Amino acid sequence: MPHFICTTCGTQHAESPEPPDRCPICEDERQYIGWQGQQWTTLDRLRADHENQIRTEEPGLTGLGTTPKFGIGQRALLVRSPGGNLLWDCVSLIDEATIRVVNDLGGLSAIAISHPHYYSSMVEWSRAFGGVPIYLHSADRRWVMRPDPALEFWDGETKALHDGITLVRCGGHFEGGTVLHWPAGADEKGALLSGDILQVCMDRRHVSFMSSYPNYIPLPAEAVRRAVAAVEPFAFDRIYGFMFDLAIPEDAKAAVHRSADRYLRMIGAGGNGP
Repeated sequence: MPHFICTTCGTQHAESPEPPDRCPICEDERQYIGWQGQQWTTLDRLRADHENQIRTEEPGLTGLGTTPKFGIGQRALLVRSPGGNLLWDCVSLIDEATIRVVNDLGGLSAIAISHPHYYSSMVEWSRAFGGVPIYLHSADRRWVMRPDPALEFWDGETKALHDGITLVRCGGHFEGGTVLHWPAGADEKGALLSGDILQVCMDRRHVSFMSSYPNYIPLPAEAVRRAVAAVEPFAFDRIYGFMFDLAIPEDAKAAVHRSADRYLRMIGAGGNGP
């Protein structure tokens, strides 16, 4: 039986003979049902008319994004590290060409995902590389649409991985919303891989903080302050957002402070302060 994929959010669901009646992720107020109604596809159909674009972001970091755009349109990031390569966030499409590229870059030892909008085909990715673990924050467990033994739920505020890589719970957009700190990034000045938990703005000088981006639902002041406080202990000079070219290339930690101060002032909550 196929695993149907929601065409709006790109999430792969548990196998079923017919498309599911609903996608709970899209029915949530942070997402939406497509304007043409709930629609589904399969991985085989997706492979027929889509492909993954592979792009070097910086030494040790490779972006993988699907073209033409599918679902939300995020790209994943492959963090190459001596202790094993890690896939940050995920895309719905995985095919033989993509598997060859990843294997040529050293394979895959783990997957970690920022929040449920990017769970996509995470189980297919894990199985393609021998059932590697998928790290998800336990606060978002209920949004998993395809359970699998590879899923490893973690609790608390941080999870240390290999080579100093750390998952950091910021909350906000989702209760378990997570960013990844990569200390070797940005010429060893440190980089944050933020998905849209800290959403890089189009000016690429600021980030923003939202409960829902497509539905324009803001976060309260305490959630913003919590997110800033969560990343404060980590050194980083660069932030990579959720899609190609959406990054703050330098002085990113100051950008987070500046952005939080602006956001809090605009919602009438005073200035920034973790």
